[in-house]
Amino acid sequence: INAEYGGGISGMGATVFVQPIDLLKTRMQLSGEGGTARAHRTVFHAGISVVKSEGVGGLYKGLSAALVRQLLYTTTRVGIYTSLFDYFSGEDGSPPGFLTKAGCALTAGAIGSFVGTPAEISLIRMTADGGLPPEKRRNYKGVHNAFSRIAKEEGIATLWRGCGPTVSRAIVVNIAQLVTYSSAKEKLLGSGYFQDNIVCHFASSMISGFATTVASMPVDICKTRIQNMKVVDGVPEYKGAVDVFLKTVRSEGFFSLWKGFTPYYARIGPHTVLMFVFLEQLNKTYMKLFV
Repeated sequence: INAEYGGGISGMGATVFVQPIDLLKTRMQLSGEGGTARAHRTVFHAGISVVKSEGVGGLYKGLSAALVRQLLYTTTRVGIYTSLFDYFSGEDGSPPGFLTKAGCALTAGAIGSFVGTPAEISLIRMTADGGLPPEKRRNYKGVHNAFSRIAKEEGIATLWRGCGPTVSRAIVVNIAQLVTYSSAKEKLLGSGYFQDNIVCHFASSMISGFATTVASMPVDICKTRIQNMKVVDGVPEYKGAVDVFLKTVRSEGFFSLWKGFTPYYARIGPHTVLMFVFLEQLNKTYMKLFV
């Protein structure tokens, strides 16, 4: 199956499983914003609070936006990365070098994140809504309603608010995730202790996920807060990513930049495993049916 379509479909399949973790990550990143009292002490406390106040279904708020985000972002990202990877591979099938893979990942991530930003801002707002006081909630009915209301109430350009940190995060994530995943997989297979199966995919994903989490979380929390902020009387809460960074460190401490580390890491690892498992199964099915 074509990489771009397989990537999007596999990403959507994985999202169904990890959406609750993504929601908890967003809630924890926004908890204690501006130095206020933290609403959630741990990811488990956040999960219990959501279920108690919003029901089990509350864990899946924003799912429609998450699926559209994967359709746009992952389809573009995986399609471009795979095409570039194949283009720069040797005639004998040898993979490109580390720096070349990093360049492929950077390009794929940047373009994919720009395409997916409207769905990203909708996702952030929909997952954050339940944690806000009733009078401050946006109450989007779904991703299409979010798109139309944001464009109508705040202008079409708002759909790309936070595009800078979104693209920056994607660059960091893709370099860390795609490069360390493929490199870890090569090393594990080369060790002789692993075969190209789910065990190897899982181990590679966990190694990749840890590196990605550490590197990308400071950018991610800036992105989340910019996309969730409201503009009051023409004055935004933050002037930009640097302003978010400085205010967060000043009022909440340096390590608050990694707030939500556990759900973020728990999301990236399984999501990578599920995405590649789905993609490989789709490829196998396509090969059986059409080749």
